[in-house]
Amino acid sequence: MSTVSTAETRHGLGTRLAALARIVELGQGRIDPALITEAAQLLLRAGDRLKLSPDHTVVALAGGTGSGKSSLFNSISGLELSPIGVRRPTTARTHACVWGLEGAGPLLDWLQIQWRHRFARASALDKGESQLHGLILLDLPDHDSIRALTDPEANRLIQVADLVVWVLDPQKYADASVHRRYVTDLAGHDAVTVFVLNQSDRLSHEEQAECVADLEDLLKREGVTDPQVVATSALTGKGIDGLKAVLAESVSTRRAAYQRLEADLDRLMARLAKNVPDLLHVDPTVDGARKAGLTDALCDAVGVSALGEAMENVYGVRSVDWVGWPYARWAAKFRRDPLSSLKLGAVKDDIRSLVGSAVSAQPAEVDNAVQALADGLTAGMPEVWQNGVRQAARGRSAQLPKALSDELSEVAPPLDRVPGWWWLLKIWQYVLVALFVVGLAWIGSILAYGVFKVGKPPLNVLGDLGALPWVGLMLVSVLGLGILSAVASRNFVILGASNERDRLERDMRRRVTTVAQETVIQPVERELQRYNDYFAAITEAKR
Repeated sequence: MSTVSTAETRHGLGTRLAALARIVELGQGRIDPALITEAAQLLLRAGDRLKLSPDHTVVALAGGTGSGKSSLFNSISGLELSPIGVRRPTTARTHACVWGLEGAGPLLDWLQIQWRHRFARASALDKGESQLHGLILLDLPDHDSIRALTDPEANRLIQVADLVVWVLDPQKYADASVHRRYVTDLAGHDAVTVFVLNQSDRLSHEEQAECVADLEDLLKREGVTDPQVVATSALTGKGIDGLKAVLAESVSTRRAAYQRLEADLDRLMARLAKNVPDLLHVDPTVDGARKAGLTDALCDAVGVSALGEAMENVYGVRSVDWVGWPYARWAAKFRRDPLSSLKLGAVKDDIRSLVGSAVSAQPAEVDNAVQALADGLTAGMPEVWQNGVRQAARGRSAQLPKALSDELSEVAPPLDRVPGWWWLLKIWQYVLVALFVVGLAWIGSILAYGVFKVGKPPLNVLGDLGALPWVGLMLVSVLGLGILSAVASRNFVILGASNERDRLERDMRRRVTTVAQETVIQPVERELQRYNDYFAAITEAKR
């Protein structure tokens, strides 16, 4: 295998691991916590292994007591390094034999191999030209040990070794503890798993072939697609060279570490993809129609139309005090409250609340509007992500009614604000009232001095009977102008009230849209983008 090919493999693995890191980040609260924990542990293990010596391949010999694992370890190393015996367990601590010590120290430290159990092949043949140069061979504690310290150590090293060699004996090669606890769990790791049928010297040629075939069939049923089985005998040396050749090939390519991590990643990604099988891309932005629908629903919840109508009616009622004919206004004081004649029903309370600059939203209606938006956006999404969007939409829904109320209270105009033309018209109306009073006084003076001769008038015109028709005409004109200006102003008031209502409703709607965008739309869009990013990472990590 070329260096370029190894570099490409490492780059591809790095890209997939980066995608897995995004999955861990984005999947919090959405994916099974056990899978998230396993993914985080794989990332940690991969990061540690990739920082350590790429020129060494860690091969673990694993097997049960009596399988001849330690004898095989000694046969491969050519030294009596690991104790052999019949007492259970034979191997209580991991032993390591290293071909080429340079750069191996940090890797052995990471593997937690004790110094007194580290051995090196240092002869001239074991350097440079040796086919096994770069091999770190581990003799693991027996996996079926009854000692408390052995199984955990074997389990740990089986999980981190670049290549695992399962040593089985002819009598127990179908041992359920091996297949149930390890082999089935490592299905898909064909490239970094080797099965050794040891002690083959106890079998005839036909028996050995039958056992190998039976073992291969058993492994295939357990998910090992292309099992690699080697028959050996540590006692006679039969098959040892063949096993060394398998190990030498793995060592020479320098790819076992990457293949092991890739196999672990493949297995994890299969479980993650099974957890959320439907890869559905969604538009991460809420479309304009749904935004408008949410705004409409929230406007209904806060009563924008009713408040606009209330403001329009208040505008009209208050205009009577300013632009109505004064005599009619004074007469109206003897009638009941004008608000009671508007027949606004519940809106009358809104008028009172507007006077106090307070607007309220109905929590139930707000919640229904938010729920409707979330349901419309999550159709077809996996349920766990549907719940995520709903949670995002409703995350601040408890504060939404108050936010709407606070925002809209600032929009409600002060009811003591008076248009400038109301002032001018009121002055004009009082001028007419003054003229009418002067006209009445003039008529009274003419009647007193000109008709009843009560005395001499201070001015001739005040007693001139000939002026009486003209003064009467003036009074009629003043009344006519007053009534005409009152009617005209009323029309302008109606138009102004309508414009005021439109302005108020536009401002309210704009404020509602802003609040909805900040408290509902933006969190939902972030969750939708998180959903897309998660599945993009799933796709990237599965490559």
